[in-house]
Order: sequence, then C-alpha cells, then structure tokens
Amino acid sequence: MLFMKSLKWATCLWVGLGFGLMSQAAELPFALDVSGQTLGPVPKELLFVVEGMFEVADKEGAKVVKIAAEPITDANAQVGDSAKGDASISAKVFATRRARSYPRFGVSVHGMSGYRLMVNPPLKQVELVKGDQVVVKAPFAWESDSWVNLKLTAKRSGPDGHWRILGSVWPAAGEEPKEPQLKHQDESGMKGTGKCGLWGTPYSELPIFFDAVSGSVVQAD
Repeated sequence: MLFMKSLKWATCLWVGLGFGLMSQAAELPFALDVSGQTLGPVPKELLFVVEGMFEVADKEGAKVVKIAAEPITDANAQVGDSAKGDASISAKVFATRRARSYPRFGVSVHGMSGYRLMVNPPLKQVELVKGDQVVVKAPFAWESDSWVNLKLTAKRSGPDGHWRILGSVWPAAGEEPKEPQLKHQDESGMKGTGKCGLWGTPYSELPIFFDAVSGSVVQAD
C-alpha cells in the first residue's frame, strides 16, 4: 500500500512537472539566409511577401534580399515564426538617394499592426511608428550608398504588464549605441502577436537591399 501511494505521488509529480515545462514560453530564433538560393523571387517558405517585390540579388559578391525599384510602393514582407509575446529583429540595409528623392526603410515586430523602426532620410531622423502615427523620433544622419544596422525589440514586463519598445540605428562600420535612440512604453494592452517584418519604399527608384536579417520571437501559452 505504501509503495502504491508513493508511485501515485511520483506519477502526479512527473505529470505536473511535465505540464509546467510544456506551458512555459518558447523562444524561437530565426535568420533569413538566402546564400544558397538562386537569383530571383525569394522563396515563400523563407519570406512571406505582403506587398511589393522582394528578390534574391547579388550585392558586392554576396547574396542578399532586394526590394525592387519598381513598383514604388510601401513594400513589406514577414519573416520567421509568429510571436505571442516578446519579439526582436535586426538587419543591415543599403539604400541610395537620387537627386532630391530619398528611400525609406525599416523593420517591424508583431505583424502589420505592430511597431516599425523606420529610417526617414529626408527628415534626417529615425522613427518608431505604430499604424500611421510616429510615436517617438530621434535625429539620425543617414548616408546614401552605405550599410546601416537596425535593431528593434519589444519586451513585455510580466504577463499583464506594459511593453517596452526599443529601437537602435547605427552605421554598419561603427559600434552599436550603448543606449537605444528610441524608447517607448506601451500601456495599451496590446496582445503582441504576429511576425517580424522588412519594410521599404524605393522613392528614389533604386533598389533597397537587406542583409544579416535575424531575430527571435516568444510563443507563450
């Protein structure tokens, strides 16, 4: 009888521990690797294109992702798994101005309605955008024909807490800033679901290139 009680207790403990482990949040990393792909449209299993034309292109002897110069539209595509919790994405971007026409580009978290980190060269600033609203902005001297790093993170403070949104932009030849240029606290109660994304509008009628795209998302039960 004592043995059966001990076995029953051990079984319940094992099941409880197993359920606890299953219910924990899972962090899923992602990386957009097109090095082994042929030139042309990016395969759907690597990048889900919402609008615009995203292609695998050769840039300085390496394969990268390109937003085509035409059509001139707010091109965007989603990458990685869908988040249900924290999310982050980083990327290198190369773009070119032509006369008084400037490109606009950035990265995003939590799907189409989530936060976007956008470089706005005509205004010489970087912006944190939600919907059609610029939530936070900071000065940024973008240089044409050069690689720039972008990093965007959305992290929740507890299951029912606020969201902390952080954005950084810096020249690829330099070091990441010790403090993000953009910081925002979201207390709207947003769910924090959806994929990370790439954005670009080729107003200069020249392509926009993305490289070293990576990040992670959390899928909480």
